[in-house]
Amino acid sequence: MSICILIPDDADLSRYDDWRDQARQIEPLLARHGMSVEWRAWTDTRPLTHDLVLPLMAWGYHRDLPRWHAQLDSWHGTRFLNPLGILRWNTDKRYLLELARKGVAIVPTRFHEALDETALADARSHFATGDIVIKPPVSAGSDHTWLLRDGAPCPADALGRTMLVQPMMPCIASEGELSLFYLAGTLAHAIVKRPANGDFRVQGQFGGISTAIDPPAAAQTLAAQTIAAVDGDVLYARVDMVGDGHGGYVLMEIELIEPWLSLDRTADGGEAFAAAIAAACAAPASHG
Repeated sequence: MSICILIPDDADLSRYDDWRDQARQIEPLLARHGMSVEWRAWTDTRPLTHDLVLPLMAWGYHRDLPRWHAQLDSWHGTRFLNPLGILRWNTDKRYLLELARKGVAIVPTRFHEALDETALADARSHFATGDIVIKPPVSAGSDHTWLLRDGAPCPADALGRTMLVQPMMPCIASEGELSLFYLAGTLAHAIVKRPANGDFRVQGQFGGISTAIDPPAAAQTLAAQTIAAVDGDVLYARVDMVGDGHGGYVLMEIELIEPWLSLDRTADGGEAFAAAIAAACAAPASHG
C-alpha cells in the first residue's frame, strides 16, 4: 500500500524543517503495516496516485491561500484522510462560529472583513476588556497575531484586513492552553502549553513549553462535543482549549489539517494510529 504525506515546500523560507522529526516517527510505524511513504510538498502539482494521502505536515499553506485552494480543487477524487471537504472547512477559522451555533463553547469571537479602530473599540466594549487578541482567520503558528493590551491601537499591518477578534483569556498565562489529541476516534494523549513569561503565544518558537497531562473531565467533554460537531469522520484531530475562569473550558481551535501529533507521547508510540491508517487503506474508497 502506498501513502503520500504532504510536507512543506522547500521554497518556503519560513518553513518549519522539524517535519523530519515527525517523519522519523511515522515511517517505521507505517512500514510495519506494509505501507510505503512518499513525502511530497503540498505545492507539488503532479497527480497523486497513492492509495491514501495525509496532509499531516502541509505547513505553510496559510501563507499562499490561493494555491492551497487550487490544490484542494485539483485533488478532488483523491482519497484523503482527513477528507478534502473537512480540510477546506478547517482552513478558515470562521468554522468557530458554526461550531458555536451547534452548541460548542468557544472563546468569544468576532470577525471583521476590514478591521478598523471602531471595530476594536466595539469589541473591547462588548468583551468588557482592554486586552484584545487579533489574528487572521487563516493562520498558523501565531503568524500575524497580536495582543493589544490596555486599548493599544490596531497595528498598521492589520488595518483593513479580515481579522478574528477575541478577548485575551487570562487563563492562558495562569493555566496554559490544553491540547487534546484524538487518533482514530480515541483520546491518545494531551499536553498543556504555557507561554514564556510576558508572552501570550504558546508555540515553542516563541519560548513556550509543553508537558504531558491527564486532561480534566470537562476538557474531554468539550473535545468530544467539538469532534462530534464536525460534519464528517476524522482520522486525527488536535483540540485546543483554554480555561474560562469558571471551572470550564472554551474552544480555541480544532486542527484537522496539519497538527504536530507528538506520537512519542502516546501510550503505544502511535501503533493504533498506524493500524487505523492501514485499515483505511484496506477499506473500500469513498472519495471526498
